[in-house]
Amino acid sequence: MEVTMNDIKKLREMTGAGLADCKKALAESDDMDGAVAYLRKKGAAVAAKRSDRDAAEGCVLVKAADGFGAIIALKCETDFVANNADFVALTQEILDAAVANKCKTLDEVKALPMGEGTIQDAVVARSGITGEKMELDGYQTIEGEAIATYNHMNRNGLCTMLALSKKVDDETVGKNIAMQIASAAPVAVDESGVPQEVKDNEYNVAIEKTKEEQVHKAVEVALKKAGINPAHVDSEDHMESNMTKGWITAEDVARAKEIIATVSEEKAKNLPEAMIQNIAKGRLGKFLKENCLLSQEYIWDKNQTVEQYLKSVDKDLTVLAFKRFTLRAE
Repeated sequence: MEVTMNDIKKLREMTGAGLADCKKALAESDDMDGAVAYLRKKGAAVAAKRSDRDAAEGCVLVKAADGFGAIIALKCETDFVANNADFVALTQEILDAAVANKCKTLDEVKALPMGEGTIQDAVVARSGITGEKMELDGYQTIEGEAIATYNHMNRNGLCTMLALSKKVDDETVGKNIAMQIASAAPVAVDESGVPQEVKDNEYNVAIEKTKEEQVHKAVEVALKKAGINPAHVDSEDHMESNMTKGWITAEDVARAKEIIATVSEEKAKNLPEAMIQNIAKGRLGKFLKENCLLSQEYIWDKNQTVEQYLKSVDKDLTVLAFKRFTLRAE
């Protein structure tokens, strides 16, 4: 068919494919439908060609029905494709099928029938249309009689869902907690849900941080006693810079380095172990309070925790489980 700029633009709007790919598809086809089919056939080749590319953009959607909820992400390479209506529609169609069949794994989702093949085949075909690497990712599920979902600002980039312990008349309760999960990014419902490995790591980090702080304080005290401003000698760069400015002398720097080395070694050998452990335990407790959903400050009322808010609605109300997925690094 004769290729015009209007045809190229129309095909690009329909498929999200690149301008060059649209032009070639139209040139190789008899009509617009043929051009779309041409792009679909390119899918497998594009998927193989771009297998090493990073699919960092995409569409994340969430849905719940009949006691089963799921989040899924269809990833691509650019936000142009991610925001394309057909791309979003495909993601929704895949999610609808996953929820209807209550798929527990991503492999189960990929194997579901769609069109003349499977869902995985449909994703590959879509890759041919857009010319970008695509992949399904982030599949998470939840079950319960009272599931709430949330698509953050309806931008299809961050979704959450949770299962409440019982149904409540006010639907905003579940939505509020789903928004809390989106905003505060908890790691577990409560402390019992935090893996021991995470707790141990946080405790060890707290131990090291506390030791560093105690040594740093001792060094600062020693420097001040020697008449040296600690801020002037807190790094090699500062020492050089402040000597150039005339704020300290080479003798001050030499003296400061000796004090820092001597006091650091001495203090590190004589740190009060019990005090270090108590401070570290306090820091671990703070981490758990800030990262466990029920103990977090409720975002709509900082004077109460999420647990207190739920109890104010119903004394037996709590969160059984939650899921959260985002495309963005946090």
